[in-house]
Formats: sequence, structure tokens, C-alpha cells
Amino acid sequence: MFGLGVGAFVLLVAAYLAWSVLKLDAGNDRMKAVAAAIQEGASAYLGRQYKTLAPFVVVLLLIIGYFVGWLTAVAFLGGVLCSAAAGYVGMTVSVRANVRAAHAARSGLKDALSVAVRGGAVTGMTLVGLGLLGVCAVYGTFGDLNALIGFGFGASLISLFARVGGGIYTKAADVGADLVGKIEKGIPEDDPRNPAVIADNVGDNVGDCAGMAADLFESYAVTIIAAMLLGMALGPTYVELPLIIASVGALAGAAGVFFIRLGSSKNIMHALYKGVIAAAAIALVGFYAWFGTDMNLMLAAAIGIVVTGLIFLITEYYTSKDYAPVRSVAEAARTGAGTNLISGLAVGLESTALPVLLIVAAIAASYTLAGVYGIAIAAAAMLSLTGVIITLDAYGPITDNAGGIAEMSGLPPSVRKVTDALDAVGNTTKATTKGFAIAGAALGALALFAAFAEATQLTSVNVLNAGVVVGLFLGGLLPFLFASFLMKAVGKAAFEIVEEVRRQFREIKGLMSGKGKPDYARCVDISASAALRELMVPGFIAVASPLVVGFLFGAEALGGLLAGVIVSGFLLALFMANSGAAWDNAKKYIEDGKFGGKGSDAHKAAVVGDTVGDPFKDTAGPSLNALIKVVNTVSLVFAAAIAANALNLI
Repeated sequence: MFGLGVGAFVLLVAAYLAWSVLKLDAGNDRMKAVAAAIQEGASAYLGRQYKTLAPFVVVLLLIIGYFVGWLTAVAFLGGVLCSAAAGYVGMTVSVRANVRAAHAARSGLKDALSVAVRGGAVTGMTLVGLGLLGVCAVYGTFGDLNALIGFGFGASLISLFARVGGGIYTKAADVGADLVGKIEKGIPEDDPRNPAVIADNVGDNVGDCAGMAADLFESYAVTIIAAMLLGMALGPTYVELPLIIASVGALAGAAGVFFIRLGSSKNIMHALYKGVIAAAAIALVGFYAWFGTDMNLMLAAAIGIVVTGLIFLITEYYTSKDYAPVRSVAEAARTGAGTNLISGLAVGLESTALPVLLIVAAIAASYTLAGVYGIAIAAAAMLSLTGVIITLDAYGPITDNAGGIAEMSGLPPSVRKVTDALDAVGNTTKATTKGFAIAGAALGALALFAAFAEATQLTSVNVLNAGVVVGLFLGGLLPFLFASFLMKAVGKAAFEIVEEVRRQFREIKGLMSGKGKPDYARCVDISASAALRELMVPGFIAVASPLVVGFLFGAEALGGLLAGVIVSGFLLALFMANSGAAWDNAKKYIEDGKFGGKGSDAHKAAVVGDTVGDPFKDTAGPSLNALIKVVNTVSLVFAAAIAANALNLI
């Protein structure tokens, strides 16, 4: 009951925040027209995405019902609907908060920041509220932990497709717009003459808002579920403890949002971090009050909170233009695009070391305190802060869109100065929240892996077993193959956008001079069609791979696959996300006036690096989170069937 009550309360907070944003002035008619075009494109894409996925969902629903059980199938559908709703509600408010943030920027930084944060917080609070309500409702109604696994799989499925589809959409539009607009035509970002500019702004929302919301909704739900499954062997209290941790964290996150405000220093990043620090402190106090004398579990939960803070600091160091790694990438651009790319790759590779050491230390410490269950508790505590973390992520697309609306609406330079300051911080928060999501996926996947081992009665995974080695290599391969499909998808879709933008500049008279009107809708349609066309094959690979390996080679071989995909996917996701963010912020560091500033040779080289980095950080890298968790969740759903019916060919 406590979890249900907290979930309902957090949804009420989301409703209040949405009301407080939507009641604000949306600006002049030109601003409203630009915002309406973004809203229409984003809503149309999500609608098409859900219609495309509907047959796939129905087929899986029937398969789960027949082979696993109809309670699990019904819960699977619930997970699908809750995950889809979390992304849709958050994005719907974000595409309306953007124009209000642009208008508020007329009054200064403080007002614009408040609008962007509250708009982003709607996504965070909706996600957490629906997650808690969904898990508690399924558990309370069915009293069956297998049904909960179905709920988690439904969330995982939507997460996968939302991340993949949104990532392809946003980066196809972004890369296409940059290659023609910035490099070929030399016009500014968000210039209304660029036919791909609306598609680019739509992409920010379907990728970084709806996609990230579905991603972390899944991480949040499946981590709670995995911890509950591991608690079965310890007793009823331990089954419900993860729900208590999630509830306390949800309340702390809701409170943390209201701590985000500018101080006298006007430092935007510090203002945002105040919310995270406040939420973490409140959560720790809440955990201490609830755990009482069980200090081992209390310390395991505290480890999850500490990991959250440290992963933020590590990711910011490698991706913010305030620190040496990004500045070294910018300096490398002075000698051309080649050295800029080499430097960015090196930074991304190096950036994997500290997070891995951090996760290893967290696993070792939490296991020492409370065994495998301790690892699950640390993961649940980490993900309990998802509400305030998503606020920082969803803040980014709102401020990015606000800048675009200001540019396309011809607002004064003072407004664009405010939105640029907010957007610059938004790029860093999007990078740090990706680091959080990747680390959370790794810890959550370990808990799922442990639950799979219990379900199949695996006590060890013998790497001298040929079947295990086969699974291990296939698992290590999956993230690379998956990322390859997504990178190629972005490349093909961006090519279509480039050709279309070139055509419009060539055929529409007066477009470059500002007298002609671009066909924005055509670029929006190309991005949407490409994303929906390209997302099915990677999705099929993620769902089918564990089933093929499990039924052909057995549970132990599947255990090898899960181990391979967790380690390989975690490292590759970190590398790609951090490399891309480093290239992006290196470009922005040059645009601040360093190494010749905008238009210089260094800037042109950095734009190439940023173009390569876009699908790294916003498509392939983040989508690997979903791959890791989908593979583990599918394995858990079909664990009993695999244990009973595997052919064990090796």
C-alpha cells in the first residue's frame, strides 16, 4: 500500500508541475507556430511508432501466454502500456514547455531555468509514479512474481524500440541538418532557412525525452523486480524491501526537484546539482529510518547512492568543456578533423576505466555486506533517484528547443544568450545522465542475471564448458553487431535528409536569401520513416538471440551469453556515449571563441567530430542499455521453459 500511495502522490506532483508550466505565456504567434510544428511532428512520430510496434507486441503477448502463462502475458501488456505512457506524457509536456522557456528567457535566466526544470520534472515524476504503481499493482493483484517478470519484459521491449527509433530519428535529422547547413551553407544552427531544422528539434524530444524516459522506466522497474525475485529466498520482508527503497527514493526525488534554483553565483550546473544532492541526502535519511538496526542493508543502499554521485562526477570530467579531456579534443581540431577524431576516440576509451572500477568496487562492497541480494539493493537504491535524474536529462531537449524557437522566431539576441547558456549546461546534463543510465543498466542487469541463475538452478557458469564459451563469445559480439546496425541506420537516414535539404536549397527560389519557405514536413517524414524502417531488425536480434542460444545450447550457455553481453555492452556504451559527448562539447568550446572560434578551420574540423559523435552518444551508445536489459529480461521470462526443453547440442 505504501508503494501505491507514493506512486499516486508522485503522479499528482507531475500533474501540478505540468499545470504550473502550461499556464504560462507561450509567446507571440510566430513562436507558437514554430512550437506547434515541433509538437505535431513529435506526436505524429510516436503515434506511428506505437502503431508499428503493435503487431510485434500482440505476437509476443500470445507467445508468452501460451509458453509461460496468461498472468505473465497480461502483466507484459501492462509493462508495455506504462512504459509507452511515461514517454508520451513526458514528451507531450516537453514540447509545450520549450516555447514557454523561450518566452521566459525574455525575463532572464532564472525564469527560463524554472520553466525548463519543471517541464523536465514532469517526465521524471511521471516515469517514477507509473513505475511504482505498475509494479505494486501487478504484485498486489496477482501475488505472482512471475507476472512481475512479464511486466518488466513489457517495459524492456518499449525501452528498446523507443531508444532505437528515437535515436535514429534524432541523429538522422541532426547530422543531415549540420552537414548541409553548417558545413556546406555556413548558416547557423537552428537557422529557419534550413529545411531539416524542425525535424532536428522534433528529434531532441523523441530521442532524449521519450526515448530516455522509456529507457530509465525499464531500468527502474526491472531493477526493483529483480531485487524482489532475489528476496524470495530470504522471506516476505525482503521481497517487499525493494519497493520501500523505490518509494523512499521517489519521495526524495520529488522533493529534490524543488531544491533546483539559481544562487547568487548564477551557476546553472550548481543549481541543477543541488536538486540531486538534496534528493540523495533525503533518501539516505529515509533509508536509515526504515532499515533501523540492519546496517548491512543500509550500507548496501548507501553504496547505490554514492555510485550515483561518483558516476556523475566522472562523466562530467570526461565530457564537460570545463575540464582537460574535452579541451584536448578541441585543441586537436587545430590540425584537422583526423586528429580531432583520434583524440575523441582516445578520451572515450580512457573514460571507461573509472566507471568500471567504481562498479567493481560497488559490487564487491555490497556483496560483502549482503551477498547477491546486497548488489540488488545497491542497484535499487541507485535507480530510486531516477525521478530527479530524468529531470536533468529532459531539461536538455527543452532548452535546446527553446534556443531553436528563439532563433526561428527572430527573438532578440539577449533571449538567445539566455537559451544558449541553458543549452550548454543541458549538453553536459544529458551526458552525465547517460552515464547514470549505463551504470544503472549494468548493476540492474547483474541482479537480473542472478535471478536467472536462481530460476534455472545454475550454481556456476563453467568457462571450460564449450557451450558456455560459445555463449560468451556471442554475448560479447551482440553489442557490436547491434551498434553497427544503428550506426548504419543513422548514416542511411542522414543521407536521405542531406539529399532532400540540398534539393530544397537548389529548387526553392529565394530559400537561401530568406524569401523562400522550406518544406519542413518533408524532412520530418523522412526521419520518421527511416527510424521506423530501421528499428525492427535490431529489435528482433535482441529478443531472438537469448532464445536461440538458450533452447539450442542450454541454460549454462545462455548464462555465458548474458555475462558476455553485460560486460561488452557496458564498456561499449560508455565508450560511445562519452566519445560523442566529448566531440560535441569540444565543438562548443571552440564556438566560445577558443582556437579561432566559429568559422575557423578548427571549428570546421570539430563539426566533423561532432557529426561522427552524434550517433555515438545519442543512438548506438544509449541503445545498448536497452539491449543489455532486454536480453536479460527475455532470458528470465523463458527461464523455466529453457531449463525444461533445451536441446543442449553442445
